Amino acid sequence: MDGINFSKREGEKLSAYSQPIYVAAILFVILALLLFVPWLVYTYRKYNYLPLSITVITFSFIFYFLAALFLVLLPLPEVRDTCSIQKPDTQHFSLIPFQFVVNTFNNSGIVLSQPSTYMQLFKQPSFFQALFNFLLLLPFGVYLRYFFQEKKYWKKALVFTFLLTLFYEVTQVTGIYGIYNCAYRIFDVDDLLLNTTGGLLGFFIAPAVLSLFPSKQKVNEKADGLLAHDEVKTMSVLLAFIIDLFITKIISTIIIGLSYNNEISDFVVNTVVLFVLFFVVPLFWRGNTFGTKVMRFRYESKFSKAETNKRLFKRFGAIYVTYFITGTARILNNLAVPMDFPYYKASVFLSLGAWVIYFILTTVLLFHILLVLFSKGKRRFYFDEASDLYTTRKN
Repeated sequence: MDGINFSKREGEKLSAYSQPIYVAAILFVILALLLFVPWLVYTYRKYNYLPLSITVITFSFIFYFLAALFLVLLPLPEVRDTCSIQKPDTQHFSLIPFQFVVNTFNNSGIVLSQPSTYMQLFKQPSFFQALFNFLLLLPFGVYLRYFFQEKKYWKKALVFTFLLTLFYEVTQVTGIYGIYNCAYRIFDVDDLLLNTTGGLLGFFIAPAVLSLFPSKQKVNEKADGLLAHDEVKTMSVLLAFIIDLFITKIISTIIIGLSYNNEISDFVVNTVVLFVLFFVVPLFWRGNTFGTKVMRFRYESKFSKAETNKRLFKRFGAIYVTYFITGTARILNNLAVPMDFPYYKASVFLSLGAWVIYFILTTVLLFHILLVLFSKGKRRFYFDEASDLYTTRKN
């Protein structure tokens, strides 16, 4: 029976650590999906490529920060009135430094003059709690070293680590800033000491970990090389195109929302907006669209301005043909024809054919995008190929 109870207690302890990490993992996946495209825009805008090392470090930092926060806050009390489930004399502060040492050695059976008793240390809950607090912010110190780079900034790391652990303690003692009417965990000065010490140690040992990744200097050197060769990655082109489509959708939605609309009028509005954003804007903005401006490149023909303008129109035409076919297919597919209409059967086949065309074209476009992205610069997107326009980062 004692063995069963011991196993149960160990399982509960393990759950106290695994559950917050599990919750953090779920939230991290959601955040990663939401942040992935903005992150691509940021990295391709800044470096003109996706540095794998910076991506891994940044997203792992997000996961670590969530996991550390939830390890501190979870599990939450079942009721908001936490005062009602606490004794009147409950202490919410522990302001005596190194109390964890006293708690560890009290009734532990450890005798300093007898090394054989030292193993009892690993059976003390206070020891493991102190070890957890020491290790909690050690990775934070590693991340700070990556962001600050130089060892001389250790004082800044010390301040940031202390402020973070202070934030944890204040959050706990205020019942998450009033969500709970009493603190459900104590403000412990030992936590401040151990968290800060662990973070500072992480800052100093960080080079051993960061040596596994390319340095920021190497990442910047590669970005400078791409800029010197005036190379624009296909992902940058795709992201610029997505940004332009997104702006097109916003403007069209606003215009359509302010007027009477049906599928035909929506089609006309989208046509006009596409024409303005994909032809008129770059025509008067030296080959820039809003998307290319964000991604820091523009279009040109490598010939005269008149030739560039002609090719800009061809690019718009290539984009519009795709929209026209898919838009027309969508309208035909959504036609509502009464069953007693003389050509009802023909309308059914027309709708089916339109759906098939829409599906085939969408599939072809998807494969085309993947083919271009994985061609390592050997292929261009169809609208750039058809117009024979080139991308440049030169002003």
